[in-house]
This record gives sequence, structure tokens and C-alpha cells, in this order.
Amino acid sequence: MTLSSEAYVQDSAVTAAVGPAVPHRTLIVFNPKAGQAEVLKPKLEAAAMLWREAGWQVELRPTRCAGDATVLAKEAAAEGFTVVAAAGGDGTVNEVVNGLVGTETALAVLPCGTVNIWAREMGLSMDIPAAAEAFLSAQRRPVDLGVCRSLKKASRKAKSSKQKGKKKAKWIVDDAVGDRYFLLMASAGFDAAVTAEVDLSEKRRFGAIAYVKRAAQMAWHYRGTKTNLRIDGKRIRGRVLMVVIGNSQLYGGVVKFTAHALVDDGHLDVCVIRGRSLLMAPSRLVSVFTRFYNKDPKVRYYRAQQVEIRGKKKKKRLPVQVDGDYLCQTPMSFEIVSKGLWALVPPSCDQSLWSTPVQSQLEGLTQPVEAST
Repeated sequence: MTLSSEAYVQDSAVTAAVGPAVPHRTLIVFNPKAGQAEVLKPKLEAAAMLWREAGWQVELRPTRCAGDATVLAKEAAAEGFTVVAAAGGDGTVNEVVNGLVGTETALAVLPCGTVNIWAREMGLSMDIPAAAEAFLSAQRRPVDLGVCRSLKKASRKAKSSKQKGKKKAKWIVDDAVGDRYFLLMASAGFDAAVTAEVDLSEKRRFGAIAYVKRAAQMAWHYRGTKTNLRIDGKRIRGRVLMVVIGNSQLYGGVVKFTAHALVDDGHLDVCVIRGRSLLMAPSRLVSVFTRFYNKDPKVRYYRAQQVEIRGKKKKKRLPVQVDGDYLCQTPMSFEIVSKGLWALVPPSCDQSLWSTPVQSQLEGLTQPVEAST
């Protein structure tokens, strides 16, 4: 189909601004116990009112228990909501993402958690009404996700059923566990061990300081684990302190372990930090901060579509965290899900996260896109 030169073109891969802004039917899912959210209900109401004044239809629904945000997001997508706004911390955002994956409903965020990594990646103000205002000029964009799956050794029966001459599968996906999607990152090793030790009461009381305190306590005794990695089929063995598998760039709101990651390139970025102990961790962090990955023999950087972390023996298992919450232990696989989620992306976002620039929805209305066929 040919459009005139004055028309606006909608690309199926990257949705540019097309015509007047369409009012969204939006559900705000909020965690009343995330960070300071219990005292921020008036600000959530103010954000909802701002969107309503712009013509959006807005409802608010609280979560009541772990996993509830996933259920609410799934229900919202089935009910025809065009946007689900996750109001909480990164854990709430992750739950909403797991409810929206594969649907046409887009993710938005209102930051009221401990670290708010995705909100920071989007360049949002930590003031909820100001963050809500930024979404009035946002684009609807497809975003990659990662998915992690637990692995198990193939049974003897499964091995014997393989055709002769073919390589036998040693590890298979444990279907009994289920998939867990992540928007930001997953990691295995020291940081996940710290995450597992920080309880909810500490997190609510001290925020990010709780992680720093626990990390300082554990660092003296933590030792690297002999690990078997496979990165896009390439086998890597060694004593590992930490493996960070990033879909986005920020880690903990400060460090960029996966500084070259794009959220729409169909790949995960992987930073592997080797070593026997954390006594040399400061020098490793210098390599990460300066992004001189290739100049430190203990730090390796990869871009991949699939990562496996194996090791069946208990003493060789690594703890795993996903988007800031402890999940389980290895063996696990991590794979890219290209364009698995729609998201509202404001022009304030970190442009280095995208393969093509993000413009304001309002700017797009005054800049016709060149016609195409």
C-alpha cells in the first residue's frame, strides 16, 4: 500500500507516533508495601487524575500477595486494557511483565520502590505525578525480554530414545518449574547470594542500604565456584564469582555491568567475573566501571541469545536472582525473547538502550515520516 508524503507511517518493528495521541485504557497495579508506597496513595491518585485529564480511562488495583501483580496484569490484558502501569519496585514491575508477555498491552511504570531500575532507564522523575506526565508523550515500543528456565539431567529413558548417530542430550528443561521472564537482568553468584539473604523487613526498613550491609558481611567469606557455562553453545569453564545476564544496562541503579546492552537487538549481554575470592573485587569493578572488559583477564563480556549455567552437585550450584529478587539455584538456562513485550517509552529514556532513537509522541505529530510502500 502506498501512502502520500503527508501521511504518517506505522512501522511494525518500531511504532512511531501516528496521528493524534490515542487515549489509553490504563490499569495502575500498585504494591501497597513497596518502599514508601503505603504513604504515596495520594500521589498515585494524582497521577491517575493527570492521565484522566488527558482523556485516559484509569483504574487502580492493589496487590495483596506475591504473584498478584502477574494475575492482575493478565486479567487486564484479557479485559482489553491498553496499558498496565506497575506502581511499585522492580519486583512489582517484573510480576507485571510476566503477566503481559506476548500480549498487546503495554507496560508503564510509576516508581515507588527501593531502586526503580527500569524507571531510571526510562529517565523518569522519582516523583510519581512527574513520571506520569512523561508518559503523555511516550511512544509504544517493542522490547526484548529474557526468560530463565530450570534445567535437569535427562533421564536414561530419554537418552536411549535418541536416534543413533546423534549427540545425546545431557541437560533438558525442567518443565515442572515453569518460565520466569525478566526485563532488566538475571545473575548468578555473589550478588544473588546477597539478595537471598536480605529479608523483606530489612529491605523495607533500610532500602538499598540493606544490600550493601549484607554484601559487606558476606564478602570476606564468599568463594568463587567451579562452573560450567555455555554461551551460545561455546563451553566456558572456570571458577566464577558472578555472572550478570543483562537485557538492559543498569545494575542496582548505579553500575553498568552490561553497558553495551540494547533492549531491542535480540540479544542478551553477559558479563562473567572470575576469581577465587572477592579480595580482588575492587580491581574487577574498576574494569566494569571503565568498560575495559577485554583488558582484565578475570572479566569477560559476551553477547548471546542463550546462556546455560550447569553443575548438578550441590556445592557447585550458584544462587540466581531475577530483576532484583532471589529465584532459585542453578542449573538454569537464560534465553532472549525478541520483542516479547510492548512498553510505553518516554523521550526522556536513555537513548543508548535503543537501536533507533526514541522521539516524543508530540514531536512525531508535527514531523511527517517519509512515505513508503
